[in-house]
Amino acid sequence: MPDHPIVGVDLGGTHVRAGRLQAYSLEAHAQASVPAEGSVEAVLSQVYAVLDAVHTDAVAGIGVGVPSVVDPETGVVYDVQNIPSWREVPLRMHLADRYGVPVFVDNDANCFALGEYQAGHGRGARSLVGLILGTGFAAGLVLDGRLYAGTTCGAGEVGMIAYRDSIYEHYCSGQFFERHHGTTARAAHAAAVAGVPEALSQWAEFGHHLGAALQTVLYAYDPEVIVFGGSVRLAYRFFEASMREALAPFAYRPAVQRLRLAVSEIDHVALVGAAALASGSA
Repeated sequence: MPDHPIVGVDLGGTHVRAGRLQAYSLEAHAQASVPAEGSVEAVLSQVYAVLDAVHTDAVAGIGVGVPSVVDPETGVVYDVQNIPSWREVPLRMHLADRYGVPVFVDNDANCFALGEYQAGHGRGARSLVGLILGTGFAAGLVLDGRLYAGTTCGAGEVGMIAYRDSIYEHYCSGQFFERHHGTTARAAHAAAVAGVPEALSQWAEFGHHLGAALQTVLYAYDPEVIVFGGSVRLAYRFFEASMREALAPFAYRPAVQRLRLAVSEIDHVALVGAAALASGSA
């Protein structure tokens, strides 16, 4: 990262977080709730509030991760998840005009992958896939040492690939438990911790589906590292075995043997990745 601090912003459907980072070390942090049903201006005001809390005159740039399709050239975000009013917002322009520094905007999954590559499990690797297991199933790609986002920051969205009667996202995220077992991932995790056999079986089934998705990732990208993020990763010990078992039929054994699977351990990884966008590390 440059000598001057960078601000990373992580905008979600319920909260927005901002952090001022120096050499990937978090110097200051702020968070606020997002009025998801509010106007474009109401949500922007919350983004400004957290940015104002960490911004200083020394800040050299701002990077922002958003759960949406993004035009990386213009910084316009489209159809932001869980914020209905944000159908087409020139986010880069708004922030650049207010703060007077370079602004970079990208998809939040790409920021997660970039953060892990720069400061987490991807250090020293040439290729990494970051998989966010949460309410959805999203992916970010670092290939040959560079973030690969595609034309609209949508590259690597394996969650939208057809699988069984639906798509991978419905089987490889918290939606699996709601759609197929009438519960939530949080409740299933708590039950598994308590040793409830039904919950343990549900997580084993989840791991089998996730292993199928990993085969798709391996055939498409053949990465050195796959890192899991998102709230569902906290239950990793309950689905790891069945997930690895589902990888056994993969046609190219050396790819699986060399593959490193890891669980994200950086609380502010999305902020690191967003800051890296503005530091020239993407």
